[in-house]
Amino acid sequence: MVIDVLYFAWLRERIGHPRERIETEAVTVRDLVAQLAAMDDWHASALSDLKAVRVAVDQELTDLDAPLAGAREIAFFPPMTGG
Repeated sequence: MVIDVLYFAWLRERIGHPRERIETEAVTVRDLVAQLAAMDDWHASALSDLKAVRVAVDQELTDLDAPLAGAREIAFFPPMTGG
């Protein structure tokens, strides 16, 4: 499947671009993260501490074990704070 991957804030800065289209056979978000981290040092660095990364699948917050079947877009971003 082909999926759009979006990066926000410091993830975008470390990877060097805000989005990319990825061909993947990943079953879960965690599988996709492993594929992305294996691509190059920039992805590996940005995705090295998964406790500092949040993920949304098709604009719905989820966890790393969420399935990707039918997903069109995955977004990675740092945790948000509010007040």
